[in-house]
Amino acid sequence: MNLQYKPWRRRNDIITSACTSESQKPSYTVITMISKFSSIALLAALTPAALTTAATAQTTTTKPATTAAKPATTATHHTTAATTTTPPNIPKVVGIPKIAYALRYIDIVTGTGPLAETSVLGTSETDSKIKWYTVKYTGWLTDGTKFDSSFDHPGAEPITFPAGAHRVIPGWDTGFAGMHVGGKRRLFIPYQLAYGEAGRPPHIPAKSDLIFDIELVSISDTPPAPKAPPTAPANPTAPPTKPADAPANPAADPTKPSTPPPPTDPTKPETTPHPQSL
Repeated sequence: MNLQYKPWRRRNDIITSACTSESQKPSYTVITMISKFSSIALLAALTPAALTTAATAQTTTTKPATTAAKPATTATHHTTAATTTTPPNIPKVVGIPKIAYALRYIDIVTGTGPLAETSVLGTSETDSKIKWYTVKYTGWLTDGTKFDSSFDHPGAEPITFPAGAHRVIPGWDTGFAGMHVGGKRRLFIPYQLAYGEAGRPPHIPAKSDLIFDIELVSISDTPPAPKAPPTAPANPTAPPTKPADAPANPAADPTKPSTPPPPTDPTKPETTPHPQSL
């Protein structure tokens, strides 16, 4: 066997040269040693990659816990903000304000005309600035029953009312805020801002929430002119005439009085005294 050490050879070559026979055929021991060295080298190469994969998986699994904790922080923030909205001179209370009822709306069409201004009420009509709204509308109950519509009026004419003057339900006094002339809006009015607990029988039951589709046609500073009453036709059809009937009594004789004069009593005055003289 050639056991001479040659430093310029690689480690596997040295092992092969040292452990082979003259026929240069590797034995079972040499093959086993080479396999062990290859396995050790493979494990050494795989270990850093495995550690990196495990660390990445551990980092990934810990992220959802951080994300899930955010909503709780947000909710706590809102609760804290709700208790600090009162001025400093008002005693503080703990809790979140609740809404009893509210007017809701959806703008269907945004108008291009002037902005809807509400009336400014003074102590009298002379120092008040009234705005008159002309509106087309249709009203429903929440079950879909239509109870009124300007399109069902004679001539499908809209209505005109003083805005903010308490001539209509409260939901209408405030429901046009922010609209422009030509705009269309759907109002969802709670019964507290409509006809209240009593309703308006028989068309509107008690405690009825209402839905309105409204269209702001125009705004004016003056009330509408009163409508003229309908005029009679120019040539009415006259009823057929009847022939003249004969007089029931014959004509009186002009030479005779119609009634005989009463007899005179010399003991009584000819005229009756006036009641004021009694």
